[in-house]
Amino acid sequence: MKLVWWMVGGSVLAAAAASLGPVSPRAIWLGMLGPLAAAVVSWLLMLGRYRKNPRGMTRLLVQAFAAKMAFFAMYVVVALGIARVEPVPFAISFAGFYLALHGAEAAGLYRLQARGLRQAEASLRGPLKNG
Repeated sequence: MKLVWWMVGGSVLAAAAASLGPVSPRAIWLGMLGPLAAAVVSWLLMLGRYRKNPRGMTRLLVQAFAAKMAFFAMYVVVALGIARVEPVPFAISFAGFYLALHGAEAAGLYRLQARGLRQAEASLRGPLKNG
């Protein structure tokens, strides 16, 4: 859950700072909101799945990838077609936040998996049990 707050806080600060420039703040914020929403939802789903069934992570990641593809396609169509944001600032903001947030998710997933591996190794080092 701590990673969610880092993603939200970092995204809001970055979008606020970028909005001070000569580009459309609306395009910047809309370029941030889609990737942030997808990253937060997928991270919370990953945490829940990992706690219940760590072996089910691969299936969840594939399903989340497909859902994100559909979501992002619809999101970009709505942002550009209906909300009529400026395309270049929106695309730059969207791509930057997409890459940064998915990098944060990957780092969080690595740490989550590494912690699980360390716990498994520690349990193997304990006294041998018969039975």
